[in-house]
Amino acid sequence: MTSVSLDRAFTQAELDAFAKLSGDDNPIHVDPDFSARTRFGKTVAHGALLCSVLRALCEQLAPGWRQARQDVMFPAPAHAGETVTFNAEIVEDDEDRKIITLKATKTGETVVEGRAEMVK
Repeated sequence: MTSVSLDRAFTQAELDAFAKLSGDDNPIHVDPDFSARTRFGKTVAHGALLCSVLRALCEQLAPGWRQARQDVMFPAPAHAGETVTFNAEIVEDDEDRKIITLKATKTGETVVEGRAEMVK
């Protein structure tokens, strides 16, 4: 397998639970009234939550390998309730190192893009 994808929509309850677990309770993630008054218009998923899904896809592509690095950018927000398609694809595959491109999109708009380096 050289690529894998997953569709996922996070509920507000899941964003709240992640905020509690991580300690990142920024109102942009957990307060719909506050978020409605921002440029985002609604609550948005934590970047770390989105990256954790991408990390899980890396594990599917390189079972048992560890992630040495993950570099990502967040060009657009992923709102609570929106379906996001997460993709990971191996673009370099050596015996001791794999480079995996990462991307998450919603309705044709990129919300996360980057790459991960996996090592044995």
